[in-house]
Amino acid sequence: MRSSRKGEERIVAINVVKLERWKRLLVNIEEPLPLVGTVFIGVIDRGTNVLQVRPTTLCPLNCIFCSVDAGPRSKWRVSEFIVNDPEWLVDWTLRVARVKNTRVEALIDGVGDPFTYDKLVELVQLLKENDHLISSVAVETHGWALDKKLIDKLNDVGLDRINLSIDTLDSQKARFLTGTSWYDIKKVRRMAEYIVKETSIDLHVTPVWVPGINDKDVIEVVEWAYNIGAGKRWPPATIQKYNAHRYGRIVKKTKPMTWRDFWRRIEELEQKTGFRVKWSMDEWGIKYAPRYEVPYRLGSKVRVRIISQGWIKGTHLGVTLDYNWLVTVRTGNYNVTGIVSVKITEIKDTIIMASII
Repeated sequence: MRSSRKGEERIVAINVVKLERWKRLLVNIEEPLPLVGTVFIGVIDRGTNVLQVRPTTLCPLNCIFCSVDAGPRSKWRVSEFIVNDPEWLVDWTLRVARVKNTRVEALIDGVGDPFTYDKLVELVQLLKENDHLISSVAVETHGWALDKKLIDKLNDVGLDRINLSIDTLDSQKARFLTGTSWYDIKKVRRMAEYIVKETSIDLHVTPVWVPGINDKDVIEVVEWAYNIGAGKRWPPATIQKYNAHRYGRIVKKTKPMTWRDFWRRIEELEQKTGFRVKWSMDEWGIKYAPRYEVPYRLGSKVRVRIISQGWIKGTHLGVTLDYNWLVTVRTGNYNVTGIVSVKITEIKDTIIMASII
């Protein structure tokens, strides 16, 4: 990698590997590329004291309800992304955290499964070493990679919480929901119980409710979470609502609940079982905090250097010439290279979308 002081002259060597079995590219985002601006890689600030930290987009599962179409069978993805250097990711996490005027939780999540990141333990350790800015570190997963050795390593470096997304306790249905033949829910359950009983890591269980498919299962998952002692410091369980997204997977013959209907049924479930699954921001310790400000507005015209294909079809990934922001550029079916002028079409939190002028 080489760089100069002038943005337009800066040269970035992007390491791109072809994932033959997945029929897409794996792009390594590394220094000096920034790690803020996209939904799929880097750091996302949504205006609270929780920062989403996304080291990878990879996932080995093909969950039938996946809102981001992750996994080997993805129809929309043309590229996967990874931050090879965890120190660079931590550097950007701290850069964003400094504007917050409060310590933040680093939530390692993603449009894939963070446990595909082979430097996850190192990432957690580096974040925990900066406790003047980081109050806690959590990681989300479907649990497929959990084993005692890895759990012990994460416990040793101080991981605070695992958000475990399992959607049934039935083995056959678990394989159906995850779209795999090898997902072992019995092993995941054993590892979850090991986390609760043998480590200081907290466990929060988060099943996705897919109407007509796992209605009874989500209740069983919640009861199991409470019974094993999940929720040492944070709430034990939350039920997620299945939503049909344009670029996600649509479950056939299943109609998503409206939010009004969902919350009504959640209330009924709580009354029936006695187990809470709805929590306030205060109960989570979440509060609003100053934002990492995006320096652009809708309609702003910006020059960006195209660095790779984008995450999904019809997009490319660009970087502003000051190397402070990543930008997802809608390009349709055209292959775009070099420096181009774009118009900002969407800004949500710290996520920037643009179109070529």
